[in-house]
Formats: sequence, structure tokens, C-alpha cells
Amino acid sequence: MAWIFWAAVAVIGHTYLGYPAWLWLSCWWRPRRIASGPCFPSISIVMVVRNEEAVLQRKLKSLLQLNYPSDQIEIMVVSDGSTDGTNRMLSDFARTPRTRIIVSSNSRGKAAGLNDAMTASPRGEVVVFTDVRQTIEPDAVRLLMQNFADPRVGGASGELMLGDPDSGEVFGGMGLYWKIEKKIREMESLSGSVVGATGAFYAVRTELVAPLPAETVLDDVYIPMQVVRQGKRVVFNPRARAWDVPDQGTEREFSRKVRTLGGNYQLMRLAPWLLGSNNPVWFRFVSHKVMRLLVPFALVALLIASCSLSGAIYRAALVLQVAFYGLSVWAWLQPKRGPLAKAADAALTFVVLNTAAMVAFANFITRRRAAWSR
Repeated sequence: MAWIFWAAVAVIGHTYLGYPAWLWLSCWWRPRRIASGPCFPSISIVMVVRNEEAVLQRKLKSLLQLNYPSDQIEIMVVSDGSTDGTNRMLSDFARTPRTRIIVSSNSRGKAAGLNDAMTASPRGEVVVFTDVRQTIEPDAVRLLMQNFADPRVGGASGELMLGDPDSGEVFGGMGLYWKIEKKIREMESLSGSVVGATGAFYAVRTELVAPLPAETVLDDVYIPMQVVRQGKRVVFNPRARAWDVPDQGTEREFSRKVRTLGGNYQLMRLAPWLLGSNNPVWFRFVSHKVMRLLVPFALVALLIASCSLSGAIYRAALVLQVAFYGLSVWAWLQPKRGPLAKAADAALTFVVLNTAAMVAFANFITRRRAAWSR
């Protein structure tokens, strides 16, 4: 039982301490800075929508207000079987210069919609992928394009800010998690390539965009990893920002995390090369994506082993685990109350994310498909 305890500690420790420490050392020992600078390639902004009449008008307006040469922008919107007023809005928007609208009568998912857009031959040298809900800052596209001044860069990811542009970013439980995640992406970028991009806002050189398998959930990982496979870097630019609300509701956020984590399992099935020598960043992919899928099982094993073993170290570990899980329960029962509210909220977020990973695994082995939802 002792070996189970220490194996679990190794998995958890590498995921949350070892890998970030390795990235920090890589950045310190051999930073790989990019030669960024003013760069204004022609771009095609691609977005897939379905039943988004509530937010579509705001998004389209923001795209028209980007601080980027208007004659260098093409906007392509794919309607994935919308049944509300989305298609009517897009029909009106189609009168705007340099726009193309693709309407699909059937809902086939985001991946199919992105493939439709790429099949329609985007005119831009760079494709900018975005989602409808998030607000892109006016200078964000210009800042993101500066990365493409370096010919070694094949893709660039913007930064997703959780909060409101006027009041600033929110650092609750999920906000803290996202802050840590962004720091890891910064170090991955400085030392080589990031493993995946911010789905709400990222860009890829058009000739490097690979077709997506129809059922792909994580286009923001599959496409960037294909870019890396072709010998180019994918970098992270924290100055190119898009904003999103920090909380979509407990049930909706949980479902989204289950779908995202399930997408990681799917990636390994669709692209098994990710786990082999054909992946130039396989260690990063395993450490960043795969190990996080193993952590929930390691947590369960650690708790069972701590209960079964005697000795000061194991008893102390058990006390710490019980206290941590108790803190998460307290946050669930009395959210945002008391001096330990932030720590409790972070503990609850950790528990929820790992519970979502367990559900994602159950969905994967039972072959339950995750549908794309707005």
C-alpha cells in the first residue's frame, strides 16, 4: 500500500509542481524569445455559431471595430443549423463589405463548421478563430499578429480574461485556476510551444490549418498541435485579450469542463501520434493534458492509502486531505463567507474540476458523445 501512496504523490506532485518547475527552469536556462514586431497580414476571422441571436449582434459589431486595417480583414461566419433569428441577422450582416456567410441547414457541430469555412478558401494569410460569446479588445488582433513577424511562429494564442473590461479580472476559485493556467502557458510559450490555445481567440497561418475530424471537441488543441507537428511554434500572447464572464452557472460550467476534459481523451483516440515520438512536444502534452486526467484517480488512491497505512507521515497526509476536502464542502455550503472564503473557493474549484475529470472518463469508456452546445 505504501507504493500506491507514493505513486499517487508522484502523479499529483509532477502535475502541479514538477511540470511548472521544469518549465521555469527551461525558461531560465534557454528562453526562446520570438522576433515580434509590427505585422499586418491579411486575416480571415472565422466563427461558428448556432442559435446565438442574443449575443451575435454585439460580437459582429465588435469585430467591425477592431483596430486593424479594414481592407486586410475578412469575416467568415458559419451558422450551424440555427433555428432562431441568427440566420436573419447574418443575412443583414452579409451586406457588409468583406464578409462571407455560410449557412448549414443541419446542425453538425463546430468542427464541421470550421471545416466548411476552410473549404471555402479563406482569403487571409492568417486565420483568426473566435467564439461568439467573448468580447475581443479593439487592439487584440493587431497585437496577436505581431507574433507572425517571426517566420518560426505558425500559431498564436490570445489570453482569455475572466471578468469585465471595466472592473477588471475576477480571481475567485475558477479565476485563480485560470490565472495559474495562463502562467503555465506563458512559460510553455517562452520555452518553446504551448500545448493548445485559447479557444475563444487564437490564430494560425492559413496553410498550416489541418482539417478536423468531424467529431473533434477541442479544435483549440488539435489545430495548434498539428501546427507544431509541421515544425512551427505556437506561442501565447498575454497582451492580446478577449473577455468572458467568470461564471456561466454551476451546472453549465461543470458540463463545459466535463466536455473539455472528455475532449482530451478523444484527442488521444483521434491522434494517437500525440503520445509518441512524432509529437515534438510529447512531454509537454503528457504533463499538461494527460497527467491531469490521472490526478483524480491519484487523489482517490492517496486517500485510501492514507487511511490504510500507519506512521506519522501517512497520518499527517490524511489530516491534510480531510481538512482540504472539508474546506471545499464548507465553501459549497456557505460560499463567499468568512476569512477563508478565497481558500475554500479554490479548494472547491479543485474538487469540482477533478470530479469533472472522473465524469469525463466515465463518458469516454461508455462512448457517450459530448455534443457541441452554445
